[in-house]
Amino acid sequence: MTVPRNLLTDNPELYEARFPDPDRLAGRWTEDCLRRHGAGPRVLDMGCGTGRDAAHLHAAGRTVTGADLSEAMLAHARVHHPGPEYVHADLHGFDVGRFDAVVCLDSALLYCHTYAQLDAFLTSCRRALSPGGLLVAEMRNGAYFLGRTDLLDTPTANSFTWQGTVHRSTTTLTVDRTAQLLRRTRVWTTDDGSEPVVQHSAWRLLFPQELRHLLAAHGFEVLELHDGPGPRTEPPWQDGDLPGDTADADRLHVVARLNSTL
Repeated sequence: MTVPRNLLTDNPELYEARFPDPDRLAGRWTEDCLRRHGAGPRVLDMGCGTGRDAAHLHAAGRTVTGADLSEAMLAHARVHHPGPEYVHADLHGFDVGRFDAVVCLDSALLYCHTYAQLDAFLTSCRRALSPGGLLVAEMRNGAYFLGRTDLLDTPTANSFTWQGTVHRSTTTLTVDRTAQLLRRTRVWTTDDGSEPVVQHSAWRLLFPQELRHLLAAHGFEVLELHDGPGPRTEPPWQDGDLPGDTADADRLHVVARLNSTL
């Protein structure tokens, strides 16, 4: 798989400035899931990005491997978030060791656009996990877009300052129903006279029952499947919060255990 050019993933410090997480909310939520379900210490953070969540899990006492397709992200993680081992791997198919849990946050799983890619990801997870191991994933919820257009109607504008330069983005989301993808077009501009940068990406729109079926087909028992609270919900997850019982809002959270008899 070729990594598409992306202003944020090509510039990890810019990414962290755009998406600050000083309280390590995503890492704390993940650790809470792992503890509640008794996961062992060995964790693979698949799609680890800049390494913030992997480093938090390492600080919590786990033996962590962070894997990503972006060499820029991995280089940043090794310097700025040390502790885990960081390796280059493709979520469309990987074999980087044996683990007690595989973690896949921030919609990384949805970069599997086809059933062949989803099957390859789950086959790789099954190979990576010890019997009874956990898969913990957090992503956009395809069901949210059934009859709702609020996230599609108006482009979203954002701006922030990094190293003295104001960066502005305008993001437009569209639903490709034929491919079952949520497509994103993002236009970046700065106040330093640089030419605008236009970027395109997409996520697979997975529906809760579809995800249940895929996991069951690969030998996983779903322990939790809900829309919140989570690290990117409103209101966000807080320490002590238990999972909800609906799967209707715009985020989806899943914890599944690999059948120990496989």
